[in-house]
Amino acid sequence: MRVPVVQHSSRRRSARRRRALWTGGELLVTTGLVLLLLVVHQLWWTNREARRGAERKVEALEQEWGDGAADKGDDDSDTSVPAASQPRTGTSTGSRRQTTTAGQSRPSWSQAYAILTIPRLGLRVPVAEGVSKQNVLNKGYVGHYRGTQQPGQAGNFALAGHRNTHGEPFRYINRLRAKDLVEVETKTATYTYAVDKTLPQTSARDSGVVRPIPRSIVKPRYGYSEPGYYITLTTCTPEYTSRYRLVVWGKLVSMRPRS
Repeated sequence: MRVPVVQHSSRRRSARRRRALWTGGELLVTTGLVLLLLVVHQLWWTNREARRGAERKVEALEQEWGDGAADKGDDDSDTSVPAASQPRTGTSTGSRRQTTTAGQSRPSWSQAYAILTIPRLGLRVPVAEGVSKQNVLNKGYVGHYRGTQQPGQAGNFALAGHRNTHGEPFRYINRLRAKDLVEVETKTATYTYAVDKTLPQTSARDSGVVRPIPRSIVKPRYGYSEPGYYITLTTCTPEYTSRYRLVVWGKLVSMRPRS
């Protein structure tokens, strides 16, 4: 009767296969954990930190403006925007242009200089100059497109904000409806806009939506054909992508100087 002989080479090959499978399993588990940590960082940690930073900046701006108002008192040099600049039927565009630009200086790059409030969304965030990801948007701020108008000025006051991660201030702007209010507070006044139109999706390169008379160059039936006092909110769409842009437009309905 022959006794089967197990070759040492076969044992070694089997051991190597087991080690390879074990090592491969460890690598897969490690890779999965790293990816999970990255997802947690992007979807939770960046939101937490950006929101906290944005809240602190809002508080700082309110404190700064409050101190400034207390220091000025009844000083005639107050640069508040005159009440005459409020949009009213029959007021010429030319006269409104002169009054709404009073007292406004150009902010420095990445400087937070206004506060955006959208009551329907429970949103209150700083507005900073420029749309740099690192210096503005990733801080949870809303960014002002350089070259577009400032709050209350004739033309288009255009803003951008993240829809996902880093505070995601514009995540739910798709929920805005006609006549919802959007307020922009500055050192001199509070400007109230009413939502008017929404462009659900357009190209990321659709520059027409931020022009002085905003109109999509990709979908021309969306937008305006006459001069006015507009606000534009832009963000990425669909969620968790940056392929397209979602756009919400509003019109200026009132202006209230800061007391």
